[in-house]
Amino acid sequence: MQFTKMQGAGNDFIIINNMILKLPVEKIPAIAKKLCQRKVSLGADGFMVVDYPDGDADFKMRFYNQDGSIGEMCGNGARCISRYAYINNIAGRKMKFETGAGIVESEVLEGRQVKVLLNKPEIVKIENDLEIDGVKYECSYIELGNPGLPHAVVKFEGLSHADYKEIFETGKKIRYYEKFPKGVNVNFFEILDEHTALVKTYERGVEDLTLACGTGSASAAVALILKGYLKGDKVKIIVSGGELFVEVERTGNVVHKLYLIGDTNIVATGEILDEDLVL
Repeated sequence: MQFTKMQGAGNDFIIINNMILKLPVEKIPAIAKKLCQRKVSLGADGFMVVDYPDGDADFKMRFYNQDGSIGEMCGNGARCISRYAYINNIAGRKMKFETGAGIVESEVLEGRQVKVLLNKPEIVKIENDLEIDGVKYECSYIELGNPGLPHAVVKFEGLSHADYKEIFETGKKIRYYEKFPKGVNVNFFEILDEHTALVKTYERGVEDLTLACGTGSASAAVALILKGYLKGDKVKIIVSGGELFVEVERTGNVVHKLYLIGDTNIVATGEILDEDLVL
């Protein structure tokens, strides 16, 4: 099985071309779960499959979380798969592709930069504060696309100095909070200046902190701009794996277009020889 390993802002993915491999779709979740295990297989935050589209898009992006569950969309994954599609002559520099959250458009820029037009926020609850175990959290809730990819944007004082365990345990509580029936990605933020925020994400499906989350960074940017924490419509989001830029086109509190921009890195290409993988 030929594969490509890519990462964007530290969010890493295994990518395969199912237009060539023709794997049965029902077997892919188990393959994804196996191959994404670190130390015993390739290891990755997510598994992405390029497949034939149902409509007139360039291709279909199938996304699977580290645990094999299906993900609606992934922002950094979308950037990586866009460059993969361009390099492998599946699409031109400008493309559109199908995802579980709807059609996504992207453009491969100069160098390794990719700009993705994300699914727009369909649900935006700027004031959605929580109380869990007697502790109150300043929170916004945003869903990108339809069906929506759920994100909580949560203020975390001293995020840059907090230890892993504290962030992890708090993220886990909020991720499984009963008022989020389909679970939620938890994006903690700390404001660095009026144009920059630090974001750390506990990702649903990975069930851990990741080095970056593209849709989480974009959702955080939306919430922080609408709440007045960040100024302007293009902001920088610092994540553990690097930096991302988010552009927001809006009228008042209504977001019309949401762009994620950042670097991509082709780490490796090769052949999967995992002897424990059963197809």
